Amino acid sequence: MDAYKSIKESIILGRYEPGMRLGEETLARELNLSRTPIREAIKQLEAEGLVVPFKRGVGVRNFTKEDIKEIYDLRSLLESYAASQAAINRTEEDLELLLSANQLYEAAIHRHIEDDLQSISNIVNMNTKFHDGVVTAAKNKHLYFHISKVVVVPMVFRSFYWYTDFQLRQSLEVHKTIFRAIQNKEPERARIAMHEHIFSGRDNVLKHFDEIKEAVK
Repeated sequence: MDAYKSIKESIILGRYEPGMRLGEETLARELNLSRTPIREAIKQLEAEGLVVPFKRGVGVRNFTKEDIKEIYDLRSLLESYAASQAAINRTEEDLELLLSANQLYEAAIHRHIEDDLQSISNIVNMNTKFHDGVVTAAKNKHLYFHISKVVVVPMVFRSFYWYTDFQLRQSLEVHKTIFRAIQNKEPERARIAMHEHIFSGRDNVLKHFDEIKEAVK
């Protein structure tokens, strides 16, 4: 069992609630692992911003509305820049990967079952696959590191609960617009489309912020 993946999944799904202390000994016992992989997993999660230091040990990060606004503002700047650079630097292999990611995203949307955790998880994973593909195509080794710091995975995951079928299809269409802009080497078009796409996600999180917070309790 991978300690990092297991703990991260529990944070995303709300099994480990915001503000909950994560003790190495307790986690090791729960996951039937030694404390060494637990310690390494916690370090990685802390680097990603999902876990924060407490007076004693660490705990699951708690996000405020102001956090969300600031984080999504940064995401918009970084990912829209990544999209513009991808339009300049992409290879044919990058395009194939992006197209495949979009096809998988579309398939996940078609299979979507409302309020089903696995269904939502598949959508989030395929959405992430596309966004990661854009960053890869940008050919800037520093971008992924910085973007990974501002992707609020639990909030992104929970926000998909409130996406209607129309909103999911709309998200897919924006993905296709971003892909075409990258394919056609139109950096400004790619930048603008990604900028609006990230802000649309931000608006959905903020609109349902109180419900999302309640859902992860």
